[in-house]
Amino acid sequence: MNNQELLTVQGLKKYFTIGGGFLRGKPVFLKAVAGVDITVKEGETFGLVGESGCGKTTLGRCILRLEDPTAGRIYFEDQDILAYDRHQLQVARKNMQVIFQDPYSSLNPRKKVRRIIGEGFSVHKTLSKKESRERVNELANLVGIRPEQIDRYPHEFSGGQRQRICIARSLALNPKLIVADEPVSALDVSIQAQILNLLVELQNQFSLTYLFISHDLSVVRHICDRVAVMYTGRIVELADTTDLFCHPLHPYTQALLSAVPTTKSIGQSKRIRLQGEVPSQITPPSGCTFHPRCPKSMEVCTSNQPGLIEIKQGHWVACHLY
Repeated sequence: MNNQELLTVQGLKKYFTIGGGFLRGKPVFLKAVAGVDITVKEGETFGLVGESGCGKTTLGRCILRLEDPTAGRIYFEDQDILAYDRHQLQVARKNMQVIFQDPYSSLNPRKKVRRIIGEGFSVHKTLSKKESRERVNELANLVGIRPEQIDRYPHEFSGGQRQRICIARSLALNPKLIVADEPVSALDVSIQAQILNLLVELQNQFSLTYLFISHDLSVVRHICDRVAVMYTGRIVELADTTDLFCHPLHPYTQALLSAVPTTKSIGQSKRIRLQGEVPSQITPPSGCTFHPRCPKSMEVCTSNQPGLIEIKQGHWVACHLY
């Protein structure tokens, strides 16, 4: 990892319209991403964690331009990709690929594995038919798929093998950034370890940069260099992985970490039990959106939304306690 920034996200927002239109009344907006600022450095694994529905996946999809943001800026290699036209975006996508969460629904059941892995070559017309065939063989071997398996259909593979196929497809065009959206959550624990180790090996071999989206904190701790914690569409804490896990500052982060199973004896670690439910992102609470559930809530929290501030080098938190 070096200190050069590959990806910069500034003030990113994504609102989904619900209802509205003729005879349907005034539309309302679901604020899936409510203003996010992050930077991802070349060669690092940047983790994005939070409860289901916090906006992690939507943020990843906006970065890839699979969703168009409502507001904000996305710079990839200092280029504003939101200003790209269709042709420019197609060229840029060779450098930005994705590994989806579900290895079953993300593969076309009517296409053989050879065609799935080599689909990028057909779209971008980067290789001849012979070169494409050879490259697909190389990629399959790289992720642990045997040559005799390449001409089979996805339903003939296990979940772990399907995710290996997805990884091979993401590597086909030699990308610089891979958005890994919960890449092991649908797999057995033993298979999860194999896939994570494969991702680390490939990163070292090809100098890849990962945006790793997950709700599994033990997985994030194992693979990520830095971690951002999301809650209701906002980043509430961002730090180096070791610093975040050893010295969490935001009450939400502390509660998340306290819920991770450990081998400590009962009584050595205390579970922080949050009250209430995650608030609606259609009608979020005023001020800090975490204040209805926060055990350390103060009066200022109910009216003022805290911004991210750097408490110490590289450790940012959005909380009125600091």
